[in-house]
Amino acid sequence: MTNSQGAVLADRADIADTSAKRRTGLLKHARLEAGEGLWIAPCEGVHTFFMKFPIDVLFLSKQKKVLKVRHRMPAWKFAMSFRAHSVLELPAGTAESTGTVAGDVLNFEKYQP
Repeated sequence: MTNSQGAVLADRADIADTSAKRRTGLLKHARLEAGEGLWIAPCEGVHTFFMKFPIDVLFLSKQKKVLKVRHRMPAWKFAMSFRAHSVLELPAGTAESTGTVAGDVLNFEKYQP
């Protein structure tokens, strides 16, 4: 997926599109590597309870427009956006390093191995 400037945010993002996947989220991960991520749809809020690492959290509209960015969200926090349709979780620092800000529209492409 890329942002409005064409910067790659993730090339190996998983999709949490079932109740079970949304409940588990990133809890089984020890870390996220560059290029990895989790797209949670539908979703208006996330927490980092029991997480082992900080993450960037991007709240997206149905059109995949970035509504809000939570940079380097540490463990034991909660963030939400009532306007969001989905959430993209990325390695901490990804939004800043790619210049991704509220207002950007993300482009998602299906991974073809």
